[in-house]
Amino acid sequence: MIGLLPARLGEVVALGAHCDDLAIGAGGTLLTLCAARPGLRVHALVLSGGGTGREEEERAALAAFCPDADLRLNVLKLPDGRLPAYWQEAKDALEELRRASDPDLILAPHRADAHQDHRGLAELVPTAFRDHLTLGYEIVKWDGDLGRPSLYQPLRPEVAREKVALLQRHYPSQRHRPWYDPEAFIGLARIRGIECGARYAEAFHASKLVIDLTAGG
Repeated sequence: MIGLLPARLGEVVALGAHCDDLAIGAGGTLLTLCAARPGLRVHALVLSGGGTGREEEERAALAAFCPDADLRLNVLKLPDGRLPAYWQEAKDALEELRRASDPDLILAPHRADAHQDHRGLAELVPTAFRDHLTLGYEIVKWDGDLGRPSLYQPLRPEVAREKVALLQRHYPSQRHRPWYDPEAFIGLARIRGIECGARYAEAFHASKLVIDLTAGG
């Protein structure tokens, strides 16, 4: 399996339409990054759930998923399921975050996600962050929109299990959903692991990458 490594990685922007999106789509990757780079700056922006119990869940969860990181989380109050009607507010929040950060990596939903909030956020990302490495994570759901990702972050077995445990521990408001269970999360991680020659992995979509084949020569 061919790997490409970023030249530097000291600052990450993590974006979610809803509380728990980041943890579901990239929780294992956040655990891996933060363990390898203590003090990593993580700017996290979530568009909905602000001022509710879901924000409390998100703050506790991301603190656990980003141990020893310089975590800066902002949870907005946009209505769930209504992002197209609040396009300007979401755009303004991204522009504000862009002015406050210069990330080496962006974790966000991907453009083919069937949920309108996820897809809308993914479409807004390149309008604010135009020259950044952006990886689009996937979220298992009823819509059946899992595709063929092009990038993988292998997860050690203990990290994959920790991700699933943290999802169950920190988001009790979501446990009633028929798709929100440990089997779904560990099952998808196992499939993505098979695809990249690992036991477990998280997978991502990238719309544009630039490589320099002369670097280091």
